[in-house]
Amino acid sequence: MARNNYKIQRDTPLEKKRVSFKLFRLDKRVKIAIGIFLQGVAIFLAFAFLSHFIHGDSDQHVVESFKALGIKKSGVVTQNWVGFIGAFTSYYFVYLWWGVTAFLFLPGLFIIGTKMVTQKIWFELSVSKIIIASVFFILWFNILLGYLHTFYPNNQLLTSQLGGVSYELGTLFKGLLGYGTFLLLFLLLVAFIVICFNITSLPMIPFFTMRKKGSEVLHPPHLDGDYKNHSGEALEDDILEDSAFLDKKKEYHIVTQTTSHHATAMAGNCSSKEDYGNIDFEVIPSISKVQSTIPISKENLTIHTKSSMVDGIRSENYDPTLDLSSYKYPALDLLEGYEQGSSSVTKEELESHKNNIVQTLNNFKINISKIKATIGPTVTLYEIVPEAGIKISKIKNLEDDIALNLAALGIRIIAPIPGKGTIGIEVPNKNREIVPLREILASEKFLKGKMELPIVLGKSISNDMFIADLARMPHLLIAGATGQGKSVGLNVLLTSLIYKKHPSQLKLVLVDPKKVELSLYNKLENHFLAKLPVSDEAIITETKKVVNTLNSLCVEMDHRYELLKEAGTRNIKEYNEKFIKRVLLPQEGHRFLPYVVLVIDEFADMMMTAGKEIEVPIARLAQLARAIGIHLVLATQRPSVNVITGIIKANFPVRISYKVSSKIDSRTILDASGAEQLVGNGDMLLSMNSDIIRLQTPFLDTEEVERVCSYIGAQRGYQSAYMLPLYDEENKDDSTVVDLQDIDPLFEEAAKLIVLHQQGSTSLIQRKLKLGYNRSGRLIDQLEAAGIVGPFEGSKAREVLVSDENTLHEILNGLDRKTNY
Repeated sequence: MARNNYKIQRDTPLEKKRVSFKLFRLDKRVKIAIGIFLQGVAIFLAFAFLSHFIHGDSDQHVVESFKALGIKKSGVVTQNWVGFIGAFTSYYFVYLWWGVTAFLFLPGLFIIGTKMVTQKIWFELSVSKIIIASVFFILWFNILLGYLHTFYPNNQLLTSQLGGVSYELGTLFKGLLGYGTFLLLFLLLVAFIVICFNITSLPMIPFFTMRKKGSEVLHPPHLDGDYKNHSGEALEDDILEDSAFLDKKKEYHIVTQTTSHHATAMAGNCSSKEDYGNIDFEVIPSISKVQSTIPISKENLTIHTKSSMVDGIRSENYDPTLDLSSYKYPALDLLEGYEQGSSSVTKEELESHKNNIVQTLNNFKINISKIKATIGPTVTLYEIVPEAGIKISKIKNLEDDIALNLAALGIRIIAPIPGKGTIGIEVPNKNREIVPLREILASEKFLKGKMELPIVLGKSISNDMFIADLARMPHLLIAGATGQGKSVGLNVLLTSLIYKKHPSQLKLVLVDPKKVELSLYNKLENHFLAKLPVSDEAIITETKKVVNTLNSLCVEMDHRYELLKEAGTRNIKEYNEKFIKRVLLPQEGHRFLPYVVLVIDEFADMMMTAGKEIEVPIARLAQLARAIGIHLVLATQRPSVNVITGIIKANFPVRISYKVSSKIDSRTILDASGAEQLVGNGDMLLSMNSDIIRLQTPFLDTEEVERVCSYIGAQRGYQSAYMLPLYDEENKDDSTVVDLQDIDPLFEEAAKLIVLHQQGSTSLIQRKLKLGYNRSGRLIDQLEAAGIVGPFEGSKAREVLVSDENTLHEILNGLDRKTNY
């Protein structure tokens, strides 16, 4: 893979330690101002230092007398080009401290200022590297010059270039190391170059690239990239690393980095089949299908030989991950394993429930021919086959009676089970099994899956790991009462995306009205988060900012569709493939498009405070944003119809419901009952493709999320969060704008009435002019458009902006001229 020869401004990498400084979190205008100031300081010091070598001797007595007598008695007349301040500064920096090496401060200072002004990185060195390099070379040259001075103490040219630090360091190292000082300086310079330029290996002498006696030279010119190691040994020691390929070494390590974070999974325990009673009773045990390790076969092993490297370089494909090539995926060791026992359901419990189900059905003259139990992490599914002639509805109506006899809550009857010809009775287990997220993330299904946005949803009753692709959903609606596992489910969703995707491929827009649920993800601001340019915080908590962010996403959506149109592609996957192959170029306005996932917690609160302002952009995004890689996840406590409106619900075909308080809420979110019978703590129903599946959400503790976020946050990140386009409120297309060309005949009379009473009330117009509410409302809107009354303020009357009739007549005359024109 060839190294990227262009970068996007907002994706410029920077060390995490560096972005923690408040200086780099300031407003853009403040950054520019500080940058210009730093450039000016660098230029000022340059003139001061240069002038010191010309007029330093004549200015020295002025500075020293100032130290002794003060500024009034000493006088401030100096020969320095930049006055007394320049003489004073150069006296300390050049004469007393650093000598000629003081000039090494200036390039770094000027470059940092330029970076803050232009907001661009036109070279690879970061701010921290600039500072470290400046300090290193200042000390290095001071030691060198000071040590040389000990050999030539009478050399006036050398003496005039030294400062006090140089003298002291030279004397110190001569006494400690003598001639070894030259060796130390050489080794320090080599070490600095190796660390700064990330040199991990050096070209080998051709002699050492030969095999033992009788062997051939590795990779002769006539061999191609399909060279194979028939001995079965690793080829790592056999690959010749030629100096022409050293610059590309970073890219080839990415192949191993993307899979190095997958750790050992925990294999579950299973029980054997048991038969209970006289009825044909089969038990399907809880089976974990996760391997402890993932075997790597020789057939799947890709060997990067010299020839294949050449082919990769010639292809020159763009790799978005190279901007953060050192990024390491979080390790599975950051998550807990939560070891389980052999089985969460005992033999006695199965036998008891089986007998109670059979007895209850017999009491109502319902005989069954077969019963089968499937043990899940949360519930056990008993599948029964009734005898011929039994109505399904008759069994369905016995749900409460079965729950009473089993002394269990959350009994759910599925009559019939789709595709099986049986009737299912779900009974909660007395001892529930914890589903660890680590086990699913370590599974082969997650590691080797080809999904674009894989999200872990949990385990089914049959203990199958359920992983869905958010890109194909394409949006997700989540509902559930307080304390039923909704927040844990959101954390699982976000964590699974973070474990699978590189920061260059995924951006998250997080909305948290409660300000505490998603605050842990603040550490990912410079890696995975997206925000508005004018926003200080990446996690959005205020309703006004939510509205602006949603409208900004609509602008981003429109921009992306324009790019797809120009590229002749239908979706984000096809577009990015063309961009990676460099069919689309940044010079033509194209860019790599990461997936954007919008997560809104407490959606009901947003709808109550903003209403239509929230609903309209969400409806637009839900209808149109799938193809260009913007996906929505909405979570709410109570799924009422005024929160989950028809427009929103129609565009969210995939929905999740945790335990809710009533059947009405269950039908609102799932279009079916059953969610009110769930047992909580992550027990949920998933509605997808007209099927309803019961799942147990994996458990993820807050400490685990914090460890993952801290691990990523401590790594090298981009300069800032991914910047969304700025939404212009002033030029927005408002469908409620009033057309003053079609003024109501009673407009003038209503205006005079409002100004006379100084009360902008619709009811006042209704009473005085004897009009209906709709017409009075239209008159108020026209008065607002004309600037006579203020905007709507809830239950309060509108503010009257015109204080007297003379001003009103001027406004009305102006409107007459416009309408007549």
